[in-house]
Amino acid sequence: MAPAIQAENLVKTFGDVRALDGVSLDVPEGTVLGLLGPNGAGKTTTVRVLTTLLRPDSGRATVAGLDVLQHPNKVRSLIGLSGQYAAVDEYLTGRENLQMVGELYQMSARDAKARALELLEWFNLAEAADRTAKTYSGGMRRRLDLAAALVVRPPVMFMDEPTTGLDPRNRLALWEVIENLVDQGTTLLLTTQYLEEADRLAHDIAVVDHGRVIARGTADELKATIGGERIELVVHRPDEVAEAVSALAPFAKGAPAVERNTRRITVPVSGGSKVLADVIRELDARSIEIDDIGLRRPTLDDVFLSLTGHATEADENGGNGGNGQQKQARGRHGHGKES
Repeated sequence: MAPAIQAENLVKTFGDVRALDGVSLDVPEGTVLGLLGPNGAGKTTTVRVLTTLLRPDSGRATVAGLDVLQHPNKVRSLIGLSGQYAAVDEYLTGRENLQMVGELYQMSARDAKARALELLEWFNLAEAADRTAKTYSGGMRRRLDLAAALVVRPPVMFMDEPTTGLDPRNRLALWEVIENLVDQGTTLLLTTQYLEEADRLAHDIAVVDHGRVIARGTADELKATIGGERIELVVHRPDEVAEAVSALAPFAKGAPAVERNTRRITVPVSGGSKVLADVIRELDARSIEIDDIGLRRPTLDDVFLSLTGHATEADENGGNGGNGQQKQARGRHGHGKES
């Protein structure tokens, strides 16, 4: 069976900028492909080509078995698209926005009204259904935009950074909506800068940089490419950092990373909890006081850094880690900026 989404050697240039430089990918039916990459990598350009909004200079793409260049209108009837910014009519109510979309898709007024009510309930917007969209918060507009993309129950969905700008509670709620969609058989291509989001939602992940797919696999497969476990600890006294590095040396499977301003030491190891216990005993024997210590596997942030040569936008801007270990990329694209 052909993939629900397939791209072969897509090339797109904007003047001197080669936004896509031979992008190839496929998304099996009923699965989620997470598209990760830094700003300017080509993620949004890929989505625009696959959703018929942009013609590639060369290459081929199919969605639901239809060529996006030869059958753009048929493709549009089978997909839903939620872009980076909420595309809602500010002067219509939430209910009217959704009914309008349904009628544009040739639904009867009765069916459009029923579907609008269903989606308003699903996205927790029922109480605001008859308020104009311009009175909605940013998170409410985002949810209304996604609801509009689902009016016709499309078998294939494209979501371009759907949770950007949402608070943690609304982000978690939207993740649950996405998981329900996939459980019902929807195929999804998801671009995101939240690494935790890709880790949770995507069956496969494609890392894009400079217009090319530079890595592809499950989250676990990608993490395995850069090595195994790491012990991470924070020394209590700055003058004991060097002694702590010496204590870790017999257990290390590679060079340690030392952040002297935070007194944090990270060293690759193998052996799981046993080696962690051995390290703690060695530190105790040397009377080195520690504020924190733990054993962790590589995160997608580590993969991102290894593959692209720099940290995520959040890390570069001083963003904090999410969910205990996963750092989140909180960079946001400006209008008109290719990503």
